[in-house]
Amino acid sequence: MKVLVDTSVWSLAFRREASANHRFVSELRSLISDHRVEIIGPIRQELLSGIKEVKQFDKLMAHMNAFPDLPVVTDDYVVAAKFYNLCRSKGVQGSNTDFLICAVAIRYDLAIFTADKDFQLFKKHLPVVLHR
Repeated sequence: MKVLVDTSVWSLAFRREASANHRFVSELRSLISDHRVEIIGPIRQELLSGIKEVKQFDKLMAHMNAFPDLPVVTDDYVVAAKFYNLCRSKGVQGSNTDFLICAVAIRYDLAIFTADKDFQLFKKHLPVVLHR
């Protein structure tokens, strides 16, 4: 199964030098080797946002160019809004991007690879598959 890699995992791999041997980074490397990694534009935007140095931004952008964005369609945003509303009605909060990740993952039949524990809460109410 292909895997939609969340910002939290990419961030561990590319933005935090001390995390090179982290288990999430090792798994990401394995997924990349197996050509199982997917990304969407909003994840790319989150990853690149907040980088102050142009040189560092350009380096990260060059690394990420190896991974083309999956298309996100209007219905994905509608489903994400439904997921947001459903989870909120159950007392579970999340970001718009997190629910978009859930919607896209379901449509493309992808597992979600994340270090963000919020997705465990989403899983209780949404038909998402989390990569272990």
